[in-house]
Amino acid sequence: MNIQSHLDNLIRKHKSLDKEIKRIETTAFTSEARLYELKKRKLQVKDEIADFSKRSGSR
Repeated sequence: MNIQSHLDNLIRKHKSLDKEIKRIETTAFTSEARLYELKKRKLQVKDEIADFSKRSGSR
């Protein structure tokens, strides 16, 4: 997988995590632990995106 493909994949994961977080936040019986884990993973993916963007000089 080249850098651009990997970056595109990370961006898709980030968007997917964002949608899942928003869905969970609107649920009456929200698991705080699950929400915390999703937000943590979303930040990790965001950091990966920033790292790959710096290395590839894109986005």
